[in-house]
Amino acid sequence: MSESVKELRNVGLVGHGGAGKTSLSETLLFDAGVTKRLGSVDEGNSVMDFEPEEVRRHASISTAFHQYTWKKHKVNIIDTPGDANFFSDARSCLQAADGAIVVVEAIDGVKVQTEQAWEFADQLEMPRVVFINKMDRDRADFFGTLKDVAGTFTPKPILLQLPIGAEENFKGVVDFISQKAYFYEADGKPKVVEIPAEMQDQVATEREALIENIAEADDALLEKYLDGHPLTDEDLMQGLRAGTLGRAFVPVLCGSATRNIGIDRLMDFINDCFPSPLDRGPKVGIDPNTGDRTERRPALDEPFSALVFKTIADPYTGRLNIFRVYSGTMRADGSFYNATKKTRERYGQLFQMGGREQEAIPQAGPGDIVAVAKLKETATGDSLCDESNKIRFESVEPLPALMSYAIQPRSKKDEDKVFTSLSRLLEEDPTLRLDRNQQTREIIISGMGHIHLETIVDKLKRKFGVEVNLKAPKIPYRETIKQSVKGVIYRHKKQSGGRGQFAEVHFDIFPLEEGKGFEFDQALTGMNVPRNFVPAVEKGLVEAMQSGVLAGFPVVDVKVRFYDGKSHDVDSSEMAFKIAASMCFKKGFQEANPILLEPIMNLSVTVPEDYMGDVIGDLNSRRGRVLGVDAKGKRQVIRARVPMAEILSYAPDLTSMTGGRGAFTTEFDHYEEVPAQIIQKIIEQTKSKE
Repeated sequence: MSESVKELRNVGLVGHGGAGKTSLSETLLFDAGVTKRLGSVDEGNSVMDFEPEEVRRHASISTAFHQYTWKKHKVNIIDTPGDANFFSDARSCLQAADGAIVVVEAIDGVKVQTEQAWEFADQLEMPRVVFINKMDRDRADFFGTLKDVAGTFTPKPILLQLPIGAEENFKGVVDFISQKAYFYEADGKPKVVEIPAEMQDQVATEREALIENIAEADDALLEKYLDGHPLTDEDLMQGLRAGTLGRAFVPVLCGSATRNIGIDRLMDFINDCFPSPLDRGPKVGIDPNTGDRTERRPALDEPFSALVFKTIADPYTGRLNIFRVYSGTMRADGSFYNATKKTRERYGQLFQMGGREQEAIPQAGPGDIVAVAKLKETATGDSLCDESNKIRFESVEPLPALMSYAIQPRSKKDEDKVFTSLSRLLEEDPTLRLDRNQQTREIIISGMGHIHLETIVDKLKRKFGVEVNLKAPKIPYRETIKQSVKGVIYRHKKQSGGRGQFAEVHFDIFPLEEGKGFEFDQALTGMNVPRNFVPAVEKGLVEAMQSGVLAGFPVVDVKVRFYDGKSHDVDSSEMAFKIAASMCFKKGFQEANPILLEPIMNLSVTVPEDYMGDVIGDLNSRRGRVLGVDAKGKRQVIRARVPMAEILSYAPDLTSMTGGRGAFTTEFDHYEEVPAQIIQKIIEQTKSKE
């Protein structure tokens, strides 16, 4: 448990993939003495990126956790992935943070996932600091990046430092408050000196702008400043902390994570200006018994409460649930009440996460991030509490899945294990969706993108020994008719020595309204067909409809009237009438203006206004119908209906069109007739795969 809630910091690292978040985490741990060597993402020996899939891709695919102590403050690091494929995990885990370090690289500036992470931090009302990283790289442009940040984000960024040099000549930073220059040796140790003469005028100008920004965020300081009294360093730090916590502005620092330049200044800033759980105040929830709003203070003497924000599935150790404690104390080997599942759970050891390692701890208190293994019912998003003082917290919903593939086991032995193994992975990744399409008989897995689903395939093999291939899912087309046909007759007659086969059936076939399915009307009169053959006729019709007529897709919304036929005393049988019924139906179906039906999806696309024209034009080219456009903050939401066949690859296409700034959701709406010019193409494609 943290020695002091006041000296605890929960810090989320967010930003676009490749900005250097994990490298920054590694350097924070190294400078604090937690690790003895500086881990490298590129070399695959990072403490935070330890999953085999992460080592292979040189990128984070899952949030990692660690902690360090710096000048008597304990800091929990929450290192989130920056790839859009794994952003839902970043959102879920950012719930456990009290402040966010937004990592922006000095080369390409603000990118899409940085914007989305910033928007989510806004929703959480979370204080932030911008760290401009990679100042040592070719094409590093500090002021260009700062301009990009200022033009993209609110509240306004304020500058706390200037870099000394750039690219290969980047040597350190000048701090405006202390008015000192910090030059860094190869081991990351700073040498504190006077500000270089050539930078003094610029530093003086920027420092005056900083003082004005800080004063504007604090009425007492503003009055003192306007009265002409100089603000002391203590005044400035007090105002900087208040303005950061109050989100009046966002401080900007800079450095290089891989060369360990400026990281100690960032660590001091986290201690001095980032919120403790006390600064964030009570956590608001709902009393499950009354539905009334209630809250928990981050205090030891409050009833216990916590929120599960991540789950890790392991085939050997079972589930590992990671949660943030908001109030009270929990000790190892105890129990709690799960207010979401309305059940009591017992647990054994408490763990503190440190990369791939888990350290057993005796107890945890407000603000602590801990893990418990082998809980039976608890999952991501669940609220934990004392049974006598129940509370349920709101948790962020997983982002909707955007891309679907059919899963195909590589061997017969894997068929039975696929569904159960995927179900286990669903426990740790709520963005995954698993369906079994009854029509196509495919297992459909849906996720955030191709890379996301590729990593799931890798995990299936590594964790559960199941090997699968991903392939495009079949479109569940359907067949039906548009007109009636009467007096359809088919005679099945086969003679090959001995007892033969004979059956004749007479049908009228009618189209039905959408959604009516299949109707069988037995309208026989007289005794031409013995009534004991009627079930065989209906069975033959059902089987013919299941395998379709045009292209092998199920037939829907058809009525068949069986009004007459002929039979033979010796050669007629159930099998003969079943065959006759099937062939008669297929014959009549072809005469009744058959058509294909395709699934139509409701599509909601959220994009910046600049991209609206391109997106609407693209939807029209996909046979889509735009229903309307609604404003949503700075973005526009385009509502449309589009055939499923046209949006199987929409996720990467939208990313390409909008530079990654678009998002969309889909849901099935109805079936609609396939245009005549496309039907023949579908039939040919289907037959070529047989």
